[in-house]
Amino acid sequence: MAHADDVYLNGRIWTGGDPVAGPEPTALAVHDGRVLAHGTDERLRELIGRETRVIDLAGRRVIPGLIDGHIHAVRAGLTWTGELHWTGVPDVDSALASIRAAAERAQPGEWIRAIGGWHPCQFTEAREPTRSELDGVSGDHPVYVQALYESAVLNSAAMLETGLDKLAGDPPGGHVERDPLTGEPTGRIHGMGAFTFCLDAIPPLEPARQQRSTAAMFADLHATGLTGVVDAGGFGMAPERYDALFELWRGQELSMRTRLLLSAVDPGEEYRQVDAWLRHAQSRFGDEMLRFAGIGEVVHFGCHDFEGLEEFAISDGSAEQLRRISYRTAERGWPMNIHAITDESISRILDCWEAVNERIPLAGLRFSLSHADRISRRNVRRLRALGGGVVVDDHQVFKAAASAAVWGREALASTPPLADLLAAGIPLAAGTDASRASSFNPWLSLWWLITGTSLDGVRRRDDVHLIGRAEALRLYTAGSAWLSFEEADRGHLHPGARADLAVLNADYFSVAEERIPAIRSDLTLVGGRPVHSTGEVGP
Repeated sequence: MAHADDVYLNGRIWTGGDPVAGPEPTALAVHDGRVLAHGTDERLRELIGRETRVIDLAGRRVIPGLIDGHIHAVRAGLTWTGELHWTGVPDVDSALASIRAAAERAQPGEWIRAIGGWHPCQFTEAREPTRSELDGVSGDHPVYVQALYESAVLNSAAMLETGLDKLAGDPPGGHVERDPLTGEPTGRIHGMGAFTFCLDAIPPLEPARQQRSTAAMFADLHATGLTGVVDAGGFGMAPERYDALFELWRGQELSMRTRLLLSAVDPGEEYRQVDAWLRHAQSRFGDEMLRFAGIGEVVHFGCHDFEGLEEFAISDGSAEQLRRISYRTAERGWPMNIHAITDESISRILDCWEAVNERIPLAGLRFSLSHADRISRRNVRRLRALGGGVVVDDHQVFKAAASAAVWGREALASTPPLADLLAAGIPLAAGTDASRASSFNPWLSLWWLITGTSLDGVRRRDDVHLIGRAEALRLYTAGSAWLSFEEADRGHLHPGARADLAVLNADYFSVAEERIPAIRSDLTLVGGRPVHSTGEVGP
């Protein structure tokens, strides 16, 4: 056997994938970007040559690199360095302090924003900042803070910049809160139309800054142990919005293995736009760093049930369009992923897929649902018969109370029905749905999968639908690799796999449950190459 490039000793190696027989490995060898071997320190010392780097793990836990199976990373990267990220911020005072600090270092008149990834339930005050509080810490800077997709608050300067202060009525698809006595806008808004009205007033970063911003976002994600993402496309993801990502790739500066789902952009143009992606690209085209993964998650606007908390039904016309798009996608041999929360939506989607399956078998194409919070056992069986999968995420870590208020508390006991999905043999992946609908922290998502507890401190999911730490981690590694046909190559640390791994600062398998969200990586490798290091682990 060849000498290794790197040998990691004195660790605790969770190899992922199928369990390893015998004692847990303590050492791992890497050669030419792939795992060469794992085993005992004594055995792997045989692979050390004159040029081999030897790294003492000092007892640290090593896992396969995490793969977020559902994240809007491309969109987030375009503005990452121009935003505040309130993941883990514990209270309103701390949030306001971050705005004050940003105002002190910003250029005159520069926008300050925290767009999604946080929710009032994470604050001890259980509320968002007020307009008056934002005014008190922001100087002359316009400030916009958006709590997931629920509400947003603007300071007075932002109201002037957007024209919200003089807006008569509501923008289409949005609502502007007004003082009941004066009728003047309060600075608080709701709905996609209102969010878009305000966000359109914020100048975008110039292209070079977008590239730097995207690289900085990937660096922050590597610090959590992420080595790969499946980008879910989403609203407004026209082809030009991928320019910064592709520039990083062309310059060989892309450090994250990125798999792209390609979405429809404009309501009423879904078939034409999806067909354009299918005509001008090839399924799984790309290289080891950047690759097309399929169509989704926005396939047809009339089939997108958002958070499943408002009255919604897929019309016959929308269902027929979805059937046509699904057929065209299958005809071209592409995977498809589609957003679906309620069982009613899932039933209509599966009707379309079953009709396609009668002519083009879907079993080998890896069609999948994202979220599937309310999927019934009947639809679990239907999805299994189609060879489909599910990508679960942790948006209920923020939204559980609101969901319970609409669906009933008993519904949250099986949201999502993990036991039913696993028992049926449905391929499962896991992700965050960051950066607006949820936090980018994968460990918060893993904590939620394991505990069923939301950030308001209430555990609503029944014990039968909780999963163990190894199973949850498997969803976040090999499970997410399944989406892009790479489970043989990624998501585990068996010999021959790509050497994508994270050396953790705490042992995920033994640390107290409440400490799981705070886990970070001391060293993250992609293809054996360090992409993040705290300096705590090294030769």
